[in-house]
Amino acid sequence: MKCTTFPPERERHSRKLDKTRQDRLYFDSYTDVTIHEEMIADHVRTSTYRNAILRNAECLQGKVVLDVGAGTGVLSIFCAQAGARKVYAVEACSIAEQAAKIVRHNGLEDTVEVVRGTVETVQLPEMVDVIVSEWMGYALLHESMLDSVLHARDRWLKPGGLILPSRAELYIAPIMDPVAEDRLHFWYTVKEQYGVDMSCMSDFARGCIMNSDITVNTVTVEDVLSHPARFAELDLNTVTLEELRAVKGHFRCECFGSAAVNAFCVYFTVSFTCPDKPQPLVLSTSPFKPETHWKQAVLYLDAPVRVEQDTPVTGEVRMFPSEESARFICIRVDFTVGESSAVSGYI
Repeated sequence: MKCTTFPPERERHSRKLDKTRQDRLYFDSYTDVTIHEEMIADHVRTSTYRNAILRNAECLQGKVVLDVGAGTGVLSIFCAQAGARKVYAVEACSIAEQAAKIVRHNGLEDTVEVVRGTVETVQLPEMVDVIVSEWMGYALLHESMLDSVLHARDRWLKPGGLILPSRAELYIAPIMDPVAEDRLHFWYTVKEQYGVDMSCMSDFARGCIMNSDITVNTVTVEDVLSHPARFAELDLNTVTLEELRAVKGHFRCECFGSAAVNAFCVYFTVSFTCPDKPQPLVLSTSPFKPETHWKQAVLYLDAPVRVEQDTPVTGEVRMFPSEESARFICIRVDFTVGESSAVSGYI
């Protein structure tokens, strides 16, 4: 079965990794300042979390909060500022030392307690009223901490407790990626520039550029060829670990006009409920919204497919853990273009 997968960033050529090594590689990636700088500098991400926490201030007043994967502790501090009585900031990697320093620097050491370890192994002295976590990875589930959040929910959250965010949705849309096409066309321009015909490189280039790896790119509004379709949703109050092993759903899109589809983009939203507000606060990674550090996941077709106005693109998306590492996600899209199945395939 051919499917698309994120290339493992640190173990591209290794054999299947045991879980201990998977976890160590994952946590080690968070010991450098760069990734924390990127996340906190993402204004959409950080301000949405801050607004969602402050919006739920009445639910946090005098309550106990668990921050899963606290990193530098910024979400824990937001919770303390919203009136939480106690915040347990659980962090597995050495950035926990910096989090403790930041907490002290802000005079919140009596409220925020940094706990070094994984949420699966630490011991807390009490049950919690609220769980907050920024657990999302690329395409929502790649290298995400959602398993840990669900473990925390089942082990530490009081009945009826609040989870922030509480809901996630996944979307897909056909796109035309002009950058990929420009790179493929480049080999036809070499002769004019240098007198050497290198057009025979085009097939090799296509195999390298539009391969089975999922890429993370910024997709512009102009690249999107239809309204996005939601194909899956996760309720963090009820979803199970077993259900995360096979997230799937059907989709149907209708194209805007004459174009060539050369890829699909996948993105996600997460929602923060507030008991006394009718509408949730939504953090979106849609190409129609301001850019986030998650950007969008792009899955290339083997070859472009022509579409016209209202041409339907239908199919099924399946997301499942990679055999190499459970933290890496694979995505398979079985799709059909046109009512009469003029073109069908999978990526």
